[in-house]
Amino acid sequence: MDAFEAELSGLLPRLRRFGRALARDAADADDLVQTALERALKARAQWTPGTRLDSWMLRIMRNCWIDETRSRTRRARTQAPEEDGLDVGDPAANPEQAAAMRDVNRAMASLPEQQREVIALVLVEGLAYREAADVLDIPIGTLTSRLTRGRQALVQMLEAA
Repeated sequence: MDAFEAELSGLLPRLRRFGRALARDAADADDLVQTALERALKARAQWTPGTRLDSWMLRIMRNCWIDETRSRTRRARTQAPEEDGLDVGDPAANPEQAAAMRDVNRAMASLPEQQREVIALVLVEGLAYREAADVLDIPIGTLTSRLTRGRQALVQMLEAA
């Protein structure tokens, strides 16, 4: 074990305490310490010998914790709870939703193929306009006009349903 690793090992109790202060959960704190240690070992060339390793490590831990909390926030916004998906696809669970889906499916089926493709890529699959245009190998102006006409046709058909 070299001097860097030996000094890093000596910091473990302090790092665990700081991890618990940040995470407020022992398991999360241990994960945080491990992540910070991995990051420090990969970036050991960036540490200047003779400077305070403890300050450097605490900053790494703090940055790891910021990354983790941001990631958790994004996951919470983009992922629905598992319970929300239990009845998806079960027409008996929500007859009104099933009827609405039948209307949407009928309306989509009656669209011209070019409009249906664009709507499926942009509105259903969530592709950006440029990505959808590249997939279909068409200019972006053509994509936007097909999308506009398709949306208008869908709205008219669904209002009539």
